[in-house]
Amino acid sequence: MASATVTAKPKNHKPSRRFRFGGSRLGGFMLALNLLSLLIMIGGALALNEWSRGLINARQESLSVQAELLSNVLGELGITQGDPYPMLDDRAAAYWLRDNFIPTGQRARLFDVDGIQVSDSYNVSDNIPGEPLPPALPSGTTAPLPTSEAEIEKARSEADAALAAEVELALQGQPQMNIRRNEEGERVVSVSLPVRHVQQVLGVLTLEAGDVNAILAAQRRALMPFAFVALGVNLLASLVLHLFVARPVLRLSAAADQVRLQRARAISLPDLTARKDEVGGLARALESMTDTMSMRMDAIERFAADVSHEIKNPLTSIRSALETLPLVKTEAQRERLTNLLQNDVRRLDRLITDISNASRLDAELSRDRPRPIDLGELLSDIISVYENSLREGEIPVRLINSLSMPAQVVGRDTPLGQVFRNLIDNARSFSPQGSEVRVYLEKDDNPDFWRVRVEDDGPGIPPDNLETVFERFYTSRPKGTAFGTNSGLGLAIVRQIVKAHEGTVVAINRSEGDQVQGASFIVRLPLAGRRAA
Repeated sequence: MASATVTAKPKNHKPSRRFRFGGSRLGGFMLALNLLSLLIMIGGALALNEWSRGLINARQESLSVQAELLSNVLGELGITQGDPYPMLDDRAAAYWLRDNFIPTGQRARLFDVDGIQVSDSYNVSDNIPGEPLPPALPSGTTAPLPTSEAEIEKARSEADAALAAEVELALQGQPQMNIRRNEEGERVVSVSLPVRHVQQVLGVLTLEAGDVNAILAAQRRALMPFAFVALGVNLLASLVLHLFVARPVLRLSAAADQVRLQRARAISLPDLTARKDEVGGLARALESMTDTMSMRMDAIERFAADVSHEIKNPLTSIRSALETLPLVKTEAQRERLTNLLQNDVRRLDRLITDISNASRLDAELSRDRPRPIDLGELLSDIISVYENSLREGEIPVRLINSLSMPAQVVGRDTPLGQVFRNLIDNARSFSPQGSEVRVYLEKDDNPDFWRVRVEDDGPGIPPDNLETVFERFYTSRPKGTAFGTNSGLGLAIVRQIVKAHEGTVVAINRSEGDQVQGASFIVRLPLAGRRAA
């Protein structure tokens, strides 16, 4: 016998717990996803690219308006004057800037026609003798911490070069709006406008605003409480999802594994099935599935036991006949034993065939797709086969269709055909010679159903067996009927197929007074418009 090689897992093997939150991969995934979305939101809010760009543009527009206004005021005050050679009065401009321009966070500088600085609002003592003032810093800022003389000198030279380039362009009559670094290395919004006397450029007025970074920092600080609240909400949401979704799903998975590993037939989750959400629905579906599986396994076990019992009977008879055959002395006895063996073999063959059909029935019902079927046409085709193959001494079959419309149902024609063939064969086997089997197609008392009746003129069914006739391997034959011609599965198959089509089948006795006239099997099938395909 060939040996199979099985690779066993090491005993100390443990599943990877990477990216798991509380033992749940789903919980860890939800937490990571929530945190990622939150971090993206916070990062975008802190970056404030669009808001920063809008703030800078607004600041530039504001400075441009202020610079244009100051330039016009300087001209109107006579600071730019002189004909035919107009000039800029440096001292008057310095006094005016000292007395009138001290806005918070802004700096005003005035340059002459040669690009030389003549006034600075941060240090108005340059051109005002007798009134020394310390250099001023913008409100809310502090002096930079020196790192090294070289770095300080480099920053100043770069700032002076950028300012000189801006002033040079403004002296050519072109207003300038830039973002550059000042001497302290801070980013400032700068606007430089030419100061004119009529059309002649006499100098440049430069306004700087260094509070953009401070405003952005204040906005970021204002966003932090909201970010912490959002973080707490996301963590709480992740925890709630983990407790009420991930952990229950993990428990359902563990319960399913327990059913598989311990070969249990039921799953009990009372604390989950009571829930009204999707997790509770999943728990109920799992419990219902295991219940259905348990019932099907019980049915399979009962079917296997019944099959074993039914097959054992003809085998026992065959073994007894074979053991007796060598002991018989007459040809008549030998022929009788041979006939008995042949009957048992035929009975066994029929039994195995019916068992095979019954075992394949579930697969056939699930594989075939339902489609609209006309019961009238189906019954006509079936009965025409009986009529064309009728032999002398066999029981004829007659169809009585009382409908004036097609009897449409939704189902599978092959299994439904097997239902009516089994009922007709069963009725013929009980019908006396000279009688007939009648098949009625009619409207049921319930307007949502069609009804098919198969009647015979036989001895009827014992009242106690009107329901048990649909059990597997049940047979009850009148005296004189050939033994072993039926397996007892025909009517069980009928009920199984009809139930799969959402219909019903019952057996009754036809009688007049106390006299039984025969048996009648009634099949009810739903209309095509009522039954879901």
